[in-house]
Parts: sequence; structure tokens; C-alpha cells
Amino acid sequence: MSETAKLTRGSIRGHLVTQTLPMIIGVAAIMSVGLIDAYFIGQLGAAELAAVSFIFPITIALSSLGVGVMVGINSVISRALGEGDIDRAERRANFGAVFALGIGVVLGLVLFALLGPLFRLMQASEALMPLIFEYMQPFALGLPVLLLQMGLGGVLRGQGEARHVSMISITYATVNWVLDPVLITGAFGFEGFGVAGAAYASITGYAVACLIALVFIGRTPLSINPTSIRECNLGASSRAIMRVAGPAAFSNAINPIGLSVLTALLASQGEAAVAGFGAAGRLQSFAVVPLLGLSGSIGAIIGQNWGAGRVDRARRAMVWAGGFCILYGLAIAVILFAFGDWLADFFTDNPAVIDEFSRYLAISVWGYAGFGLLIVGNGALNAVDHAPLALAQSAARVFLVMLPFGWILRASWGADAIYAAELVANLAGGALAAFVVWKVLGGAREKTLALPTKR
Repeated sequence: MSETAKLTRGSIRGHLVTQTLPMIIGVAAIMSVGLIDAYFIGQLGAAELAAVSFIFPITIALSSLGVGVMVGINSVISRALGEGDIDRAERRANFGAVFALGIGVVLGLVLFALLGPLFRLMQASEALMPLIFEYMQPFALGLPVLLLQMGLGGVLRGQGEARHVSMISITYATVNWVLDPVLITGAFGFEGFGVAGAAYASITGYAVACLIALVFIGRTPLSINPTSIRECNLGASSRAIMRVAGPAAFSNAINPIGLSVLTALLASQGEAAVAGFGAAGRLQSFAVVPLLGLSGSIGAIIGQNWGAGRVDRARRAMVWAGGFCILYGLAIAVILFAFGDWLADFFTDNPAVIDEFSRYLAISVWGYAGFGLLIVGNGALNAVDHAPLALAQSAARVFLVMLPFGWILRASWGADAIYAAELVANLAGGALAAFVVWKVLGGAREKTLALPTKR
């Protein structure tokens, strides 16, 4: 057990709190960017808000791919530290950062080339395509910077440096808060770039966050020194990261991909339905921030204890985390259900959009507890090198429940079928994740207890 694997010692509940609270603050800062974007873009008009509703699932899907890479780096570093192999952890930290940047370059070029076919496949109207291109072209070219930020965040997460990860996220968000009103709607005599301004603000935020991340990593036991990659087994390192990052990336991307398909199905219900769905989705993303923060912090706790052979501590961490998901999910559901109409007024004054916004919240919020169990369960499975299981349960939630439900009932239920599809999928996905994670950690515990005692 490594002395740097600090999460293998002390109170499990204490680690959950100290690792999750900074992550909640960081995730909240990131999610606030979506709300601020939606607010200022909403000032431009309903068409611009509808365009961003098509864009939102795609940007989330791409960010989710980056999160997958971050989770892969987090996983290999935390387990190496738990095993006491600091040299291997440092080599893979450096390889992971360069690997993330390379993935970003490839994804950015592919996205830039396929923007037209992608959004036509989503049923975006030709009238909205110019607005979509205004945002997505600079976003695609800035994608390598986003992936690098994710990779550096993975290096910090694997070491249990949740506070520093949170500060990086706050830095990114602060840059956006300052630049959004200037670059989107204009200020101080500057006219603004419209929808494109939101993309420029985000890219600038990513770049500043990368610089801050490098400063923080320089203060940790694992330093960033790309020349150390020459001593790294590139094949073994890439396989170790991708064994987790590949399934984790797709697992994280599956939900926004499903939302993209739901948005395409919803397009037949009119522009107001799409705009209301997109705006409420941004609010929903902010509402589940504590669940997202917990899913981000659980990996280092589970990974370090798993690497150190402390399966009992890993299992105990999941019990507490699961209980929080259920309690918080139900509490926030009640709040959003009660104040849906009031919250809708912050995004638009269009009555049709407000109605769709409120109906979506009234139906979908009751699945938040299940969604929390799913994403926290996925974080635990990724940490213990069972990423294919996390991918399988995420895929089952979307492709076996959400999309068939919405497709079959859309003709008779209209937009409500899309909203209910998300609810049913979250409840089913949460139940499945709770069962799978309990079996994986329980099975490992039984194997540990069955081993002969070393003398």
C-alpha cells in the first residue's frame, strides 16, 4: 500500500465528503456555463435557443468522450498508487495527458468535416443550420484543448486531488461567466458574435483551465514531464488506459446520444417542444450536479482501495454513495416538480416553450435517484477495471428502454412519450446498476475472504 494512496486510510464517509464536495462545486461551475449560455442565447430569440437545443446533446456527447479518457487515466493512476508503484503512475500520467490531446485533435477534425450530415440526421431544419454552424465550427477546432483539460484532470483525480480539480472547473466557468455576455449579446460598445460567442468563450475557458491544471500538477508527487514517455511501454499504457477509457467514453456518451435521438423524435412535435426540452435539460443537468460530483469522486476512492486489496472499504463506500443518490434524487425531484413554471420564466417568455419546459420537468424528475445510482455505479465499475459492464448497463438503459419506449408511444402520447421514456430508463438503469455493482464488489469480497492467510 502506497503512502501516497491517502484514500486507503481514514474514514470512508469522511473521504466521500471531502472528495465529493469539491467535485460538486466544480461540476456546478461547469453546468452553470450551460445555464448562462442558454440565458444569453435565449435573449437572441427562439430560433437561436432551438439551435442550441440541437447542439447541446452533441457537445455533451463529445465532452463525455473526454470524461471517458479522464476516467481511464484516473483508473490506472489510482490503482498504481494503491499498489505502491509510483513510477508507473507517473509514466502513465504523462502518457495519458499526451494521449488525451491526440484524441482531441482527431475528434475535432472528424467533427468539423461531418457537421452537415450529423445535424441533418438529427432533423435540424435548414433555417437553423447556419446558427448551428456558427457555434459548432469553432467548437470543433477547440476540441483538442477540451480533451487536454480532461486528461490533466484525470491525473489530479487519480491522486485524490478533488479540490484542485474543482478549482480548475471554477476557473473555466469564471472565464465563461465574464466572456459570455460580451461575446454573445455584446457589451461596452462591442456588438458580440451571437451564438458563436458562446463557443469562443468556452474555448478560452478550456485554455486557461489547462494552464491552471499544469500549475497544480506541478505541486503533486506526479509531475508532468512528457520526456518520461520515452521510458513508458506505449502499448501497455495505451491498452491499460483504453481498456477503461474506451468503454467509459462510450458509456458516458450513450446518454447524450440517446438524448440526441429523442431530440430528433421530438422535432416532429414542433420547435417549441425542442426549445422547451433543451432549456429544461440544461436546468436538469444543473440539478443533478451533486450526483455527477459523487460519480466523479467515487472512482479514486474505489480505485485506491481496490488496488490496495481493501475491498471491504470499497463496498462500504458504495453503500453510502447509493443511499445519498436515493435521498438527494427524491428531494430535488420534489423541488423541481413544485417550481417548474417559475423556473421556465428565466429562459423564455414564450408560452408554448414554457408549457413544454414544465411538462418535461413534471414527468422526468422522478427518475433522478435512478440516474444517480447508474452514474455512480459506472464510476465504481470503471475504477475496478470493469468498464465493459458499465458500458453494457448504460447501453441497455438507452437502447433497450429509453429509445424503444419513446419511439413506440410517440404517436399516441406526443411529446410526453419522450419525457416518460427518460423517466422509465432512469429507473430501470438505476436498479440494474445497483444490482451489478453489488455483485461485482460482493464477489471480490468473497474471493478475498477465501484466500489462505499469509504468514
